[in-house]
Amino acid sequence: MEHQLVIVLDFGGQYSHLIARRVRDLGVYCEVKPYTTAPEALAALRPVGIILTGGPNSVYADGAPRCKTEILTLGVPVLGICYGAQLMAWLCGGKVAAAPKGEYGRVSLEILDTASPLFADVEQNATCWMSHTDCIAEAPTGFTVTAQTENCPCAAMEDAARRLYAVQLHPEVQHTTFGNQMLGNFLMKVCACSGDWQMRGYVEQTIAQLKTKIGGKKVVCALSGGVDSTVAAVMVHRAIGQQLTCVFVDHGLLRKNEGDQVERICKETFQMNFIRVNAQEEFLGKLADETDPEKKRRIIGETFIRVFERESKKLGKVGYLVQGTIYPDVIESGAGNSAVIKSHHNVGALPDVVDFDEIVEPLRMLFKDEVRRAGLELGIPEALIWRQPFPGPGLGVRILGSITPERVALLQEADAIFREEIAHAGLERGISQYFAVLTNIRSVGVMGDGRTYDATIALRAMTTSDFMTADIVPLPYDLLGKVSSRIVNEVPGVNRVVYDITSKPPATMEWE
Repeated sequence: MEHQLVIVLDFGGQYSHLIARRVRDLGVYCEVKPYTTAPEALAALRPVGIILTGGPNSVYADGAPRCKTEILTLGVPVLGICYGAQLMAWLCGGKVAAAPKGEYGRVSLEILDTASPLFADVEQNATCWMSHTDCIAEAPTGFTVTAQTENCPCAAMEDAARRLYAVQLHPEVQHTTFGNQMLGNFLMKVCACSGDWQMRGYVEQTIAQLKTKIGGKKVVCALSGGVDSTVAAVMVHRAIGQQLTCVFVDHGLLRKNEGDQVERICKETFQMNFIRVNAQEEFLGKLADETDPEKKRRIIGETFIRVFERESKKLGKVGYLVQGTIYPDVIESGAGNSAVIKSHHNVGALPDVVDFDEIVEPLRMLFKDEVRRAGLELGIPEALIWRQPFPGPGLGVRILGSITPERVALLQEADAIFREEIAHAGLERGISQYFAVLTNIRSVGVMGDGRTYDATIALRAMTTSDFMTADIVPLPYDLLGKVSSRIVNEVPGVNRVVYDITSKPPATMEWE
């Protein structure tokens, strides 16, 4: 059954992805499209609603991102948020100007029209999150102002006859009380969404599409053993069975015992065509004495491609390459009009050195937690689904400085202890990502009666819903103390443990 679709039209706002997440959480499937998408292309998708996102520009400035006015006349309900609200006002003949006083952060909101469908079951006086310098100075003809703040006389407006709604505030952020209610009202009351989109239907539909798309061709998957690549592989395997071969390149930079776990799950649980390439010596040999993080990434990436190419050529002609690309990878790499945060190796064109016709990315439209839900629908064991996210370069981006077999083994032991104690404390499900980092810092210590000059381990634990922003986890001091004591006592060469308390942004999840 074809699901209802809401389009999020991206104008470069920092919360564009978050709007999409909130919509999906409310049971409505949604996709992010660039603001340059033509009205006829949008109409062809048959959306039940369109949301215009925020953005950093002024609508009246030269070169400001603007969609075509025809998007507002498709007969589809439209909700403008922040910049999107100002753009709607500007396109409809209203006035937008620099506000006498900008608003940032939490602001008191007064609902002027409690009969508005957008504010059904929303308290008349609520708290909202604002982030704007411009404001709607004059609502367009046909619009009614429905909410205000102390410094923003048009905090919301609507033209109910044309089903056009606009809010200066950000309903998608948690700081806006009743924000989810507002979004839900737009989806259910204005767009008449059923709210019945479920992961099971999405998985079944994707499998059917994969079966049709691939036909009888051979497919190969570069399996890392992480959650994303495993779910992608199982989904394709469910669609085409033994036409899929998974090539697992063990680069020697995995977590403790991880390679064996990956092999056991793929071969015993799912009976996949599975090839394990033990290339530890090749990778570590090329990484010897290299300390620059970008060069290390490049070496790992290029060596991986070479090893994978060498192995995949043994399979003969292969039609498709499976990758575990997920939606945050696409958005961070510059989908729509969003700024490029960092490039992802698995987003874009086919690797030049590998001979495939096309890439298959079954998870391309899913956020991280949705990937886990998809995995559970596919019958993948919870122990694997809830494994910690792991970067493609593995421990190579968690070892600062040179990478040697000894330093890899040291970090594997320290990381295993940290993960073990998090599990014993019953916290593993409440933390999105936690891991240990081997820094290139050595410090003086005292062990027994002797002086030491050994390595420092950094611990990191973050919580996030989409891996695009993340907050630190305030782990209990007694837990941190136990982890520190065990690492220092059980891992030779470590005499100090520190805890990283930096959120994303300004930091990234990984150290390198």
